[in-house]
Amino acid sequence: MPNHKAFTRSEEVFAWLSGFINFERGQSGKSFRLDRMRALAEEAGHPETCAPVIHIAGSKGKGSVTAMASSILEEAGYKTARYTSPHLLDYRERVTLGGDFFPEDLYLAAAGELRDILAKARKHGFFDSGSSIGGEEPTFFELLTLYFFLCARCSECDAMVVETGLGGRLDATNIVNPSVSVISSIELEHTEFLGSTLASIAGEKGGIIKEGRPLVLAPQDEEALAVFRRLCREKKSPLAYLPEAARIGDISISRTGTCFTLNLDGSPYRLELPLVGRIQAQNAALAILAVREAFPGISMDIIARGLTQAALSGRFERVHNDPPLVIDGAHTPQSARLAVESFTGLYGSGGILLFGSVEGKNAAGMAEALLPFFSRIIITTPGDFKASKPDELFKLFRELAGQDRDITLITSTGEAVIRALALGREQKLPILGTGSFYLAAEIKKAMSCGSRLAAMAEGKN
Repeated sequence: MPNHKAFTRSEEVFAWLSGFINFERGQSGKSFRLDRMRALAEEAGHPETCAPVIHIAGSKGKGSVTAMASSILEEAGYKTARYTSPHLLDYRERVTLGGDFFPEDLYLAAAGELRDILAKARKHGFFDSGSSIGGEEPTFFELLTLYFFLCARCSECDAMVVETGLGGRLDATNIVNPSVSVISSIELEHTEFLGSTLASIAGEKGGIIKEGRPLVLAPQDEEALAVFRRLCREKKSPLAYLPEAARIGDISISRTGTCFTLNLDGSPYRLELPLVGRIQAQNAALAILAVREAFPGISMDIIARGLTQAALSGRFERVHNDPPLVIDGAHTPQSARLAVESFTGLYGSGGILLFGSVEGKNAAGMAEALLPFFSRIIITTPGDFKASKPDELFKLFRELAGQDRDITLITSTGEAVIRALALGREQKLPILGTGSFYLAAEIKKAMSCGSRLAAMAEGKN
């Protein structure tokens, strides 16, 4: 048995995992491939097969679908392991049981098992230069994914809801053979990895479709839809395309959630969920169709109750009331348009935008979607997890908006939040913080700690 010091806290586990190459940080040096992941899973005794899986990919909304499907299954009495990314405040948010953390001793037991598996794989020469799997050690995400499956197996769960990380075809999660696959709306993203057209991106996302297993699909542009229909025909996979399988209507949003009517099997169902935004009605419909495919015995009453319990940090989440401060992880032009549509629908135009984006994103497209709706804009840094250039963002917003707009650069996120709260309080303006999940996380951290910010939040500064 490998000789190494046992983990004593889950923080140590994630610190150890973070020492491996991490594409989320913009690091490179390891290829995208599944053979490493399959070899590790085999060494681990295939924990990915420990329970039925709902597998979810897409450009936008996959985290919400994951949360809602998990919540429904928990309401139905299934012990459900949930894998999602990114996290906001705690790495454990990615590896949960029904949205709650696993017991600490389970995190530690699974981590010990993972480290032993990795040590054995090294001993067997899995990662040597002459190895058939490429002579490269696994990445952070590959090991985190295997860790999730080990946690799920240790918990003796009844179901798993698994969100892809990047793409689908070569994503580490794609070793599963799911009961149903789900693909939410897609758009141009990660083009350096997935291709520069909707068709190529659809091909990568569609890589999660498995032979004979059903696909639940969100509304798509014709270019992408043609790819998905072809893949389903080739793999003999039944297709439940949302506009054909169910109809959504009568959507209403409030500051506390979303209500809508879902026409399914000839019957209308009025449903409520605590996630805010018109797009959440579509995400809920995807989750419902997926759960009904994988677990057909679950009633609509249970589904409705499960939806009311769904929760997901950083997705149009209000983190302060006076003035209203909403954070949203929108990081593409389309998701920014959806976020601002919900925000202005609830709080009106002319508020304060707190914006930060990491390198590699379509910041110009997001700026064009957001600029018309805000009277004051503060550009800041979305943390240091990934590279960003707030000074260049500031110049971009200046160029697009003109010199007469009130646009400020405050590189410290904490200082930017303090300034936004001060302005919001003085001028009675709502605040939207968006542009990156990493910015949403930094804002949430700033709201939860720091005496100066706490004083500002209480109106004492």
